[in-house]
Amino acid sequence: MSNRSGFTLIEILLVAVIIGALASIVMPRLGGKTDQAMIAAAKIDITSNVSTALKLYELDNGFFPTTEQGLTALVTKPTTQPVPRNWNGPYLEKFPQDPWGRPYIYKCPGTHGFAYDLYSLGRNNIDDETNINSWD
Repeated sequence: MSNRSGFTLIEILLVAVIIGALASIVMPRLGGKTDQAMIAAAKIDITSNVSTALKLYELDNGFFPTTEQGLTALVTKPTTQPVPRNWNGPYLEKFPQDPWGRPYIYKCPGTHGFAYDLYSLGRNNIDDETNINSWD
């Protein structure tokens, strides 16, 4: 017999099976964490980032952007009525999108007892109780 170094096919297959087994144990545990992190990011955007930009817009102009003007008013000066006279933006660097790559939904006046409604449809992209919103 010759003196060869290296791995046999059986050893390589055994390592692949072990790695596959470990991955099947670890991946389901990490999968839920990704969703939780995306929900947390959307909540931070809604309660801090975008809402702060909206409040700055309102401080400068005396009113929030209308539903028709939308969150675009935070990036570029609106040209539709009411046109803001003291627009000092951009209030955000880019148009805000939720962690799932869709725009946040903005309505002004709000329908939940606040000046505006701001929310994301979340992972399922359905308007239901799983939405991440500014009024809860």
